[in-house]
Amino acid sequence: MRSGTLEGQVALVTGAGRGIGREIALGLAAEGMAVGLVGRTLASLTETLKACVREGARGIAVTADVARPGAVREAVRSVERDLGPIDLLVNNAGQVDRAEVPVWEADPAQWWQVLEVNLRGPFNLMRSVLPGMVERRRGRILNLNSGFAVRPDGHYSAYATSKGALLQLSDNIADSLAEHHVVLLDISPGAVATDMTAGMPMFAGMKEWNSIPYMVAVAVDAARGRFDALHGRFLHAGRDNLEQLVARAERIRAMDARTLRLRPYGEDDPLG
Repeated sequence: MRSGTLEGQVALVTGAGRGIGREIALGLAAEGMAVGLVGRTLASLTETLKACVREGARGIAVTADVARPGAVREAVRSVERDLGPIDLLVNNAGQVDRAEVPVWEADPAQWWQVLEVNLRGPFNLMRSVLPGMVERRRGRILNLNSGFAVRPDGHYSAYATSKGALLQLSDNIADSLAEHHVVLLDISPGAVATDMTAGMPMFAGMKEWNSIPYMVAVAVDAARGRFDALHGRFLHAGRDNLEQLVARAERIRAMDARTLRLRPYGEDDPLG
């Protein structure tokens, strides 16, 4: 049922044709947001668009490869032309290593393609969307990140590297964005059942998955500003008590926590 709590706002969601991206788009549409749906396959985007329209939302479907800057610029122009200025960017599109192998056995082209989609893709979207947000002095960006960003995994080195780099990118730009009242969050949904995770051997036989509807609720709450106090930080929707993190936001910022940092080996470590 459409509640309209985000009426008048516009979201752009990448990877919106299926999986988490589709469900987030539907969740935002149910709250009254107009939705720009970006992905590589028009047929699946069109199905998502039809579902969003049934929620009473305005929308547009645009095909684009997020790794291509020109295609992204045109997609953003199309969304803003038809729907208006973008209030929320959801960087959801992503890829994972095709095979669970060590890096010396990986397909070099596919390894780099994962980096292109998972890191260059969000950069391309932010580069196109942020000038407008900065000028208007408002906006929110939600990067769908992963627990792989903060722990090493030798079998998914491309995916883990790309997600760690995305988190580092967010950390590098968070302070400058705060000056313009633009909020940036990296949120991991945890292990959820999607086409991507279904092809990962590490999840074979997994019986308990994290809830996609819960991640959708988190995305909707992020659009409402519930997590603004945690700007620039990493949240794990599959593990965190988000209410507790919001309550401790001031302490988290004071401790410079929930970011990627080099750990000193002791008090005499010159890099400590």
